[in-house]
Amino acid sequence: MPGSADRGKNPGPEQRGNEVMTTGKDFGGWTRRQILAALLSTAASGALANAPVSSPRPQARRQAGNGDHAAGNVDLHALSGLSGKCGYVVADADTGEVLESLNPLLGLPPASTAKALTTIYGLTMLGSEYRFVTRVLATGPVENGELKGDLVLAGGGDPTLDTDALASLAKQLKDKGVRRISGGALVWSGALPYQRQIDADQPDHLGYNPSLSGLNLNYNRIYFEWKRGTGGFEVTMDARTRKYRPMVAMTTIKVVERDSPIYTQVSTKDMDQWTVARRALGKKGGRWLPVRRPEYYAAEVFHTIARSYGIELPRFRKTDQPPNGPIMAEWCSEPLPGLLRDMLMYSTNLVAEAVGMSASQASGKSPENLAASGRMMSDWLKATGNANHAKFVDHSGLGEDSRISARDMVRVLNAQGWNGALHGLMKEIWLRDDKGRPIKAHPVKVQAKTGTLNFVSALAGYATGPNGRHLAFAIFTADLDKRKKIGKSQRERPVGARGWNRQSKILQQKLIERWSDIYRA
Repeated sequence: MPGSADRGKNPGPEQRGNEVMTTGKDFGGWTRRQILAALLSTAASGALANAPVSSPRPQARRQAGNGDHAAGNVDLHALSGLSGKCGYVVADADTGEVLESLNPLLGLPPASTAKALTTIYGLTMLGSEYRFVTRVLATGPVENGELKGDLVLAGGGDPTLDTDALASLAKQLKDKGVRRISGGALVWSGALPYQRQIDADQPDHLGYNPSLSGLNLNYNRIYFEWKRGTGGFEVTMDARTRKYRPMVAMTTIKVVERDSPIYTQVSTKDMDQWTVARRALGKKGGRWLPVRRPEYYAAEVFHTIARSYGIELPRFRKTDQPPNGPIMAEWCSEPLPGLLRDMLMYSTNLVAEAVGMSASQASGKSPENLAASGRMMSDWLKATGNANHAKFVDHSGLGEDSRISARDMVRVLNAQGWNGALHGLMKEIWLRDDKGRPIKAHPVKVQAKTGTLNFVSALAGYATGPNGRHLAFAIFTADLDKRKKIGKSQRERPVGARGWNRQSKILQQKLIERWSDIYRA
């Protein structure tokens, strides 16, 4: 089975560990010592081999960041041989002084570094005490175990709601004495506008590109598992968590004979129907597939779990009317900062979109889709005076049409401050040695957000040099010409993208190491 496309966009909540940067082979076969010697030279020569081993360090110049300033006149991007365009800025995080830049005004796709901006947007508009709330309400009293009225499962947009949370809601109902209802079972998902998927340019089967609504479950993904038997393949679709594994009927999958495409998917009003090419399956395996009708997915899972608690419910029907009535059960997400810390760690796209959309709604307006909400975040950033040319089509960075310059990103980072909330929420990035091993005791400490699309790579955040100087930086690289040539069906693993992105990460590490060597307190 193929792996994940546009790697880094949504590794998922089940993955753990710090992000690492890899150096691999040095540019052109030169060692790190030879390149560093060239970089520290105030007068670069045409050949790296002729560079002195040591030289006076260049004096950082104060500037507004509107022009290029490469220390020692050495362009590491050109040296790397990486195709496409590059823009970066590094600044003193305490004073805001721009120390070095290359194409600082060039707007490039931020990829998942957009989530850093969504974090600021969400905290500002929603507040640090904000929690998403999912409720079960009733339209009548409970008498002798029977609810005299309708039962409503009402979503509050929580992107982290899972099967275990639904089990908690069902148990609360049981504890309230509910065993059956006289009315109907209703599901409401109008807290956020429904989006079939985050980015329409992605293949249908990629789990990091799910739907969004006011009622989400398990990051709007369902687990497809298969095993080859004597009579063909046995397949299941379930909503598994650590405690539960309810089977799901609203999503079906059929193994068919064909070479391509590997997957097809069609959604009806309340069902998702998949097919998968038999030749793409091994003897056994599993993967997460996106759900396109999330409210029916959540309703079916809740129905199944409620039955296991002895509560008989009719089949759920969708309602467009906001619920009103006594609260029978309630589930709250963790406070926003913790939710955002996990989003930055695991780069969960659904969390970014739910937070961004909720933040836009908090302004008093009601964006009808992610593009409209992305424009609202763009306008908000411009109003701060720090990101004058930002353009966002979503809040996760999955859409390739979002743009921001390295200068604007660094201005936003500096406006947050070294001791601001964003720095504390960002994950630690481990630098690696020339053999690819993480250096956990490296003197340079990096707290940042990575971003990866096919032929797009970004890194933005904060770094502390060995002498304790605080830096804020943004590095954007993109070969949009190569990206445009990728067909939609090839976006999971396009030829050449993995090597290109690896080279970009090498460039990112070398820039950070250079800055920590040159710009000392």
